[in-house]
Amino acid sequence: MKRLTSLVLATATFAAALPAMAQTEVVWWDFFVGGDGQRMKALISQFNEEHPDINIDATSSEWGVPFYTKVRTAAAVGQGPDIVSYHLSRVPLALSEGILTPISDSDLAQAGLSRDDFFERSVSAASDDQGTLYAVPFDIHSIILYYNKRYFEGTEYLDEDGKLTGIDSLDDLNAALAVAKANGSETPLSYQTGGPGGIWRVFYTLLSQQGGELIVDGEVLPGDNFDKAVRAISIMQNWGNEQYQPEHAEYEASVALFTSGRSAMFLNGVWEVPTLVDMQEAGNLGFEWGAATVPTLLEEDAVWADSHAFAIPVQGDEPMSDDKRSAVMTVIGWMESHSLDWAAAGHIPAYLPVAESDAFTEMEPNATYASLADEAVYDPRSPIAGVASPVYDTALNVIAPAIHGFLDPEQAAEHMQQELQALMD
Repeated sequence: MKRLTSLVLATATFAAALPAMAQTEVVWWDFFVGGDGQRMKALISQFNEEHPDINIDATSSEWGVPFYTKVRTAAAVGQGPDIVSYHLSRVPLALSEGILTPISDSDLAQAGLSRDDFFERSVSAASDDQGTLYAVPFDIHSIILYYNKRYFEGTEYLDEDGKLTGIDSLDDLNAALAVAKANGSETPLSYQTGGPGGIWRVFYTLLSQQGGELIVDGEVLPGDNFDKAVRAISIMQNWGNEQYQPEHAEYEASVALFTSGRSAMFLNGVWEVPTLVDMQEAGNLGFEWGAATVPTLLEEDAVWADSHAFAIPVQGDEPMSDDKRSAVMTVIGWMESHSLDWAAAGHIPAYLPVAESDAFTEMEPNATYASLADEAVYDPRSPIAGVASPVYDTALNVIAPAIHGFLDPEQAAEHMQQELQALMD
């Protein structure tokens, strides 16, 4: 017994003398709040539980200009995070500011990843013009078309499975909106008509479906791109004239019009899927709904899209240590392999092994609109474009008055061209 007691004491003394496992702290900043935020917090918590040698110290803030300004300022003085969430549409501006570090193929390999693991369009958006990668795509998110089945029951616009069908052109969509209005829809097509994001996404989709480009070789709406912009604005203005779309609806109001059952259709991002799922499960949604890719209304398959991604900011003049960078890439690789959980927020995983898995291809309604990854059109590669950029400001200041009848579409296109070109020169 004495020998056993001595052995236990000796073992305890030896264990106490061993150094504790070294833990690398990874400072993380993101802009995920609401449903996205809850899902990301759960992923971070799971990672920390599974990795006693790495701890993610996470801070979340509202996305937009304040977030990106904070990242830029912190990077300049060497007080920034080790990893940051980033919209790929903001990468051109970040490159002009010099605030992101390149991510090499060896970095990706350390995370168990390669460029071929991601949708080609997202990798292109995450790279500079020479192909150097500056962010790792996490998802692809786009606007989609939500619909209230009540207004289309017994019509040609619902198939036998209750899915939207028969909308293969702008004329088809307008006819469906007329049917919905006749069937009692107060505002047949809801989207954010009183804020920059919703207006820009719809406008850019309509421009892109004509093969149009906003910026070409430093010129804003050159050649026939101007006429295509006029046409896109005219379409949106016509929806207003027909009283299909709401007047000056802010984001929350545009959502409420659909969730309250007053709108038959709703153009918004995939990120509103959890809102509808949660309301349906709680019994607070009085109708059956569906979601589909935005139909090809004009000449080409195209839809506005962006991606959430992971980036590594510069730290002033100090390079990140090899151990810290290894830990950061471990975090990124783990997040990619667990992006099915993130897809529950409505997103399309950018990581192909997850996007092509049976688990994702059977996930509804995501699987219904998963093809948008092949139709995604990112914002122009320009420092004046992307989330919370001058392009968004112009959508609110110029396109909004036009779609509400205060400017001719041609005048609006002229103002857009002049305002944005002044920023390019």
